[in-house]
Amino acid sequence: MLSRRPFENADALLRAADESWWALGTADWLEAFSHHPRIGDRAAGWAADEQSGVRGASAEATKELAQLNRQYERKFNHVFLIFASGKDADMMLDELRRRITQDPATELRTAAGEQAKITALRLQRLLAVHNSTGAP
Repeated sequence: MLSRRPFENADALLRAADESWWALGTADWLEAFSHHPRIGDRAAGWAADEQSGVRGASAEATKELAQLNRQYERKFNHVFLIFASGKDADMMLDELRRRITQDPATELRTAAGEQAKITALRLQRLLAVHNSTGAP
């Protein structure tokens, strides 16, 4: 990313980030995944905001999320990643139920796609904060 600077505009930055992400290998993706909290665990910062749909979930949904998260991690060796912004607990749980049935290669690619969406959202938020401060 550094070698591609300066970026013409925010869209160019977002495109470069996406291209860079997809150029990485599995080990890099897994390292990135390892820095994410589980859906339903107490998250901090932007992750807490992004996962706000889990707050107020029923006890049954919370319990099933925890159980399926553990099963998912045993099967795929990484945390369940989902672009959680705008999704409630039931939506995330439905997606977890669906994705836990996938084969490992398909799920790795799916999780990488979710990470790409999360990264784009976070970059957009950083740009919004930067632009609101009037910094050059």
